[in-house]
Amino acid sequence: MINRRSFIKTGITAGMALWTGTIAAGCSGLKRSDLKAFPTDMQKQVDLSDKARTILYHASLAPSGHNTQPWRVRIESPLTWVIEADADRRLPIVDPDNRELMLSLGAFVENLVVSAAVLGYHVETKVLARDTFTQDILRIRLHESTALSYPVQRMKLRRTVKHGQLPKELDAGDVRALSANLDDSLVYFPKGSQHAECIAEAAIENFRIQSQRDAAQQELVNWLRLDDADARLYRDGLTAEGMEITGFKGWIMRKFFQADAFMKPSFRQQGIDTMAELAHQGGGWFIISSPGQTVADLIETGRRFERLALLAREHRIAIHPMTQILEEAQGQSLFAKHHDPDFFPQFILRVGYLDKYPQPVSLRRPVDWFVYA
Repeated sequence: MINRRSFIKTGITAGMALWTGTIAAGCSGLKRSDLKAFPTDMQKQVDLSDKARTILYHASLAPSGHNTQPWRVRIESPLTWVIEADADRRLPIVDPDNRELMLSLGAFVENLVVSAAVLGYHVETKVLARDTFTQDILRIRLHESTALSYPVQRMKLRRTVKHGQLPKELDAGDVRALSANLDDSLVYFPKGSQHAECIAEAAIENFRIQSQRDAAQQELVNWLRLDDADARLYRDGLTAEGMEITGFKGWIMRKFFQADAFMKPSFRQQGIDTMAELAHQGGGWFIISSPGQTVADLIETGRRFERLALLAREHRIAIHPMTQILEEAQGQSLFAKHHDPDFFPQFILRVGYLDKYPQPVSLRRPVDWFVYA
């Protein structure tokens, strides 16, 4: 028989569970699917064809650090465009040389080329930039051609996944499939290998170092979009959903936390603890290198990465970049110590199978926000 005190306690617990469940189910954060890709009430900045607008939208689904979306497109003519690096969307603290910005533009170009091919255009690309600080990066020329078949849903469904990676080594066939178009620039270190353990420990240590650097943490805070109103206003940056903080925790964060709370030692330590857990999960690590450090090398390496990323969902493989190793001096020294000077790692990716692949949630700016004539 249940006594009165137990009954009240049970009732309160059940009520809290029901309330929490209602909040979690009904108050999810703003996601990409909640916003129109082509808002009909938005003033068009440039007179673009529907095909051109679609190509540029697909291009914008490329990944970028902190989801800064650091691209801008100048329309020189209907079929000639210049891809620019948007200086206002740089990450000068963690990416002082614009290395990662160039990689992001490479992923943008890969999506652009693939989308254009599906819509009947061959794309000619020419690198314009002298260095990674040049504004004009590439000139794009579209030539009418035979349309190619490609599942464009790959671009729409690609996403980064941090949580839920299974502790299972990747099958050799899956590794071959994902690396087939990377020209031998990918190396896989499976879970349990000495290299994988070394990378995991280095990833944790360099994440800790970066989290404790005030300037780097503040740069992260500048791109947080915790409030749905801010997320809707900017349509970039890191939302709670995008950081995989969902359900009741996500609701609490959106309703009651300010972005500067992430500067507090407790928040930083929580992030370090989470990354320490994640680094030892999954099926191992991919390292993608480039042949050199020129703008052309970085753009091509960003394109190669995107080719891999577009295939990942079909193989149920999650990809989680842990770039702090390449951003912090300690990580850079570690690679320099153990590798030849002509080895240029550009991506450190934690990879692993998923039971269920989640839908993409990171926001994207409308095309008219980043094009001009």
